[in-house]
Amino acid sequence: MQMETNFGYIDENYKRILYEIGEAKAKYRKPDEQITFMAVTKTVAPEAVNHAIDCGISVLGENRVQEYLSKKELYSQSAQVHFIGHLQTNKVKYIIEDMALIHSVDSIKLAAEIDRHAARIGKIQDILIEVNVGEEDSKSGIPPKHVRPLLQEIAILPNIRVKGLMTIPPAGNSEKFLYQMQQLYLDISAEKLDNIDMEVLSMGMSGDYMTAIRYGSTLVRIGSALFGARHYT
Repeated sequence: MQMETNFGYIDENYKRILYEIGEAKAKYRKPDEQITFMAVTKTVAPEAVNHAIDCGISVLGENRVQEYLSKKELYSQSAQVHFIGHLQTNKVKYIIEDMALIHSVDSIKLAAEIDRHAARIGKIQDILIEVNVGEEDSKSGIPPKHVRPLLQEIAILPNIRVKGLMTIPPAGNSEKFLYQMQQLYLDISAEKLDNIDMEVLSMGMSGDYMTAIRYGSTLVRIGSALFGARHYT
């Protein structure tokens, strides 16, 4: 009973976000389109994460390898885990078995390392290409003009399956960049490249998820709007 009191705010936030996702979908999207509500778990206690899973969350987004490794045994096993943060090649081996989807692939070097470790454990690893749509120096990802060449390089790797694109648009005028990502996603989808699927467009966070849904996002990554402001230690 005490835990319900502690985490009641998560229930309320979850219901509100779900309602707003539904409103945006009804306004901008077809009824049969699916939008995944991911809970971003950076700095969030495992007990709070598990409460969100009890509310109905089925996908968790992890940003940091070390933090994930310290918490993973405490998580409910009923939710999928995706890796959404910057991933160093020397850390791939620690998470390859657990990740349903890796969102942050932005180089052939990283893709090749994921492919190597996936082959080692007999897995086909689903990934997204991270696009630095605003071409900001402070962010990971590749510029839009480099997406197709990278896709061509990755397409030949046997233990990787590209499932779509991910982005974090510049703060402020995100709508312009969300539109650009939608167009890139649709253009690549129409090209029907060999061994490349465009099923997932991962964009939209706590501050802009309704706008991202307007521009075609199939997966929104929500942390603070669900769990409250982060408290770093």
